[in-house]
Amino acid sequence: MTLAAGTEPEPTPHATPETVPAHVGIIMDGNGRWANRRGLPRLAGHHAGTENVRRITVACADAGVECLTIYAFSTENWRRPADEVFGLMRLLAQRIDKEAAELHRNNVQIRHIGALEGIQPRLVDRIKAAVALTRNNTGLVLNVAFNYGGRAEIARAVQRALATGIRPEELTEEVVDRHLDTAGLPNLDLVIRTGGDFRLSNFLLWQAAYAEYYSTPICWPDFGREELYQAFSEFGRRVRRFGGLS
Repeated sequence: MTLAAGTEPEPTPHATPETVPAHVGIIMDGNGRWANRRGLPRLAGHHAGTENVRRITVACADAGVECLTIYAFSTENWRRPADEVFGLMRLLAQRIDKEAAELHRNNVQIRHIGALEGIQPRLVDRIKAAVALTRNNTGLVLNVAFNYGGRAEIARAVQRALATGIRPEELTEEVVDRHLDTAGLPNLDLVIRTGGDFRLSNFLLWQAAYAEYYSTPICWPDFGREELYQAFSEFGRRVRRFGGLS
């Protein structure tokens, strides 16, 4: 094809993968390493990582993913240096309104999983506002796991179930599942971890029982649409037996 002088070729649309998981969980690791390799403060890596959340969320929606759960801040992350935690909280407070508005325009429904106790009240209000703004959206569900731990979630689910008056002998797996933070959402199909490590780090422990795992050395700020769809392609090559025989 010959282009006329001064014209630009039209951008090639991103192809969507053939196999798309219904529910994807992402452990967004490597922000600090990304910054260190560039001689930047760690908070710059977290800023770049925040920018990437929207891009990957839209890429998931474009591919047809029903639910995306991102590990934004774990209960163990409070052990990090106080200045880094303070910077992360301030970054979230600064960006949440803008990011929520952009995701709202993309018909994304934002949900929070985890605990809000101990979080600064003004930040809690902004989280609740983002959830309320997008509550009626009908597109992809974005679970933001903030102040979240998998063990704590299971304990909360058991407490919720017992609070309804259910007897211990009636506490089945199905009952616990109905009281998890993710109740009513599709089963977790794929866990992606960026940054190269191979562990769950207390992320969606119950939901990940039969999920497929995918680890990449690429740090989260550099993990783009192409890398996401490569993970989906690998997912499509897996044989999922769920404890049975193929």
